Amino acid sequence: MNDMVEVVIDSVRVSLMSPQRVLILRQTDVERYLPIWIGPYETESITVALQEVEISRPMTHDLLKNVFTVLNGKLKRVEIVSLKADIFYGNIVAEADGKTINIDARPSDIVALAVRTHVPILVSQAVMDEAGIIPEHDLQSDQQVPDDTAPAHLPAKNEEDLDVFEDFLKKLKDEPGDEEKPKGKDQ
Repeated sequence: MNDMVEVVIDSVRVSLMSPQRVLILRQTDVERYLPIWIGPYETESITVALQEVEISRPMTHDLLKNVFTVLNGKLKRVEIVSLKADIFYGNIVAEADGKTINIDARPSDIVALAVRTHVPILVSQAVMDEAGIIPEHDLQSDQQVPDDTAPAHLPAKNEEDLDVFEDFLKKLKDEPGDEEKPKGKDQ
């Protein structure tokens, strides 16, 4: 377990181009993120649990949590243990009758379960090294500009450069048919 790092859910993001969602996990001790593509149903299950929405009937992950409880099992943690051919592999670590049990599971399912049971989410250091993302620093914020002076590197404004835009705007105003359009309404 010493080669594992703890992560928390940073966000769940929607892709506008597909039905897929991206689960963003953030390492707790370093600014490093792990994006994992998940399906819409898993996304719903995770967000419902994060928002603590009351549902009249248990969802699949609630059912799994209830099964562990009824069988006197205790979830210890969930783990993302490997990445093979762009597929993440997860593991549920539970305890029952004094024995530690490892159960193979998809990362989206283990995260949905972890949110409900409040157990740690761990990721293999090798997975974080391979797929983790460290945001780039904003170079502009690193540069220091004195407060009392304007930046000296800005070029002087050239009125000839602005004339091109003025000509363009004038052509737009002079297009035929403009006088027939009522002002202020979108047609």
